[in-house]
Amino acid sequence: MHTTISTQNAPGAIGPYSQAAKIGNLVFVSGQLPINPQTNEMPESVEEQAKQSLENVKAILEAAGCNLKNVVKTVIFLKDMNTFAKVNEVYSSYFEGNYPARSTIEVARLPKDALVEIEVTAFIEE
Repeated sequence: MHTTISTQNAPGAIGPYSQAAKIGNLVFVSGQLPINPQTNEMPESVEEQAKQSLENVKAILEAAGCNLKNVVKTVIFLKDMNTFAKVNEVYSSYFEGNYPARSTIEVARLPKDALVEIEVTAFIEE
């Protein structure tokens, strides 16, 4: 059986899903749009959107009892692969050393016309 993870420090789900699900010591964080949970707004630049998405991921992981060092896999969805280098620069400031596995995919469109969405899988240390 899995446990639903939820926090006010990240935007609520905009559909029939949870911010994250925990089963055993694994945490599966849903794709995080770059919505600021305090203002409900999205920044304009892809760099600031990547940062906000990662801040949302970070808040959800903390609510689950872990942090970015526990991330083993990330998936980044980009509206435009030409922004990869800019997003990668922001991403690299959140992850150090033992980098998680990662996929980056260009998509036709993201919810709310976001430029980036990031999901992760992490573990909780026992």
